Amino acid sequence: MTPPVDANANANANAEQKVLQYEAFINEVLRRDLQKVLEQREQMYEKTSQYLQLKTTIQSLQETGSQRLKTDVDLSCNFYVQAEIEDSSSVFVAVGFGFFVEMTHDEALRFIDRKTSQLTAFTEQLTKDSAKIKAHIRLVLEGLRELQGLTEQPENRRRDVF
Repeated sequence: MTPPVDANANANANAEQKVLQYEAFINEVLRRDLQKVLEQREQMYEKTSQYLQLKTTIQSLQETGSQRLKTDVDLSCNFYVQAEIEDSSSVFVAVGFGFFVEMTHDEALRFIDRKTSQLTAFTEQLTKDSAKIKAHIRLVLEGLRELQGLTEQPENRRRDVF
């Protein structure tokens, strides 16, 4: 029979191993997943912003009633050139997967409304997913705290994960 001291040392070693596994899970899985979800959500916000900007531009074109349009075009890297559009009665709209479709102003506005509502729904789902991942991180951290026998952190010392 082994002395009880060895049993306590073995239990402590097992607890330390579990702590390391949980910490690795938080850092390698949960935080990485959270970062991906937040990046996707940011991309959806950016796309929505671009569609809403296009909607505003189309509405201002409709209000002025002018067919001719002078504008600056970004060629990339913030290098702009002046462009003159002879007929602005139709626009090319990015519909996804690198495809652009020529639409009238009314068609484009209807498409933009549907697309922004779709992007908003997807953004809301990503927000819910990020909240779930944050909850999982907090749950695992609480488990680690219990496993290590630490007392709960005061509320003012806590901070958001991201």
